[in-house]
Amino acid sequence: MSDELEPISAEQARAILEAAIRQRLGDQWDDEEEGWTLVTGHDYMARLVRGSVTLDFYVDLLGQVRVETSTRNINRENGTLLLVILMGLSIVIALLIVRIVSIG
Repeated sequence: MSDELEPISAEQARAILEAAIRQRLGDQWDDEEEGWTLVTGHDYMARLVRGSVTLDFYVDLLGQVRVETSTRNINRENGTLLLVILMGLSIVIALLIVRIVSIG
């Protein structure tokens, strides 16, 4: 008897992942008009989005499936946009300072 655990293959993980998605969301989960959109994924993971809800499906090396649900937060998106704008302004200001110092 061996104590070593044998990890599942990528093909097995993909089959388990697809079965878990179908079990949770139904056979028509990827319907173009009302279904979920596959944003990213590989043999061991899939991220599906519909509206503001995100489902992350993970298959571990032993074939166990974990599903995480999250919702987009408008405040977080606005904060990210504000952060990007501030970083851009900081770069522009830094370039202006360098230009002024190099001229003088």
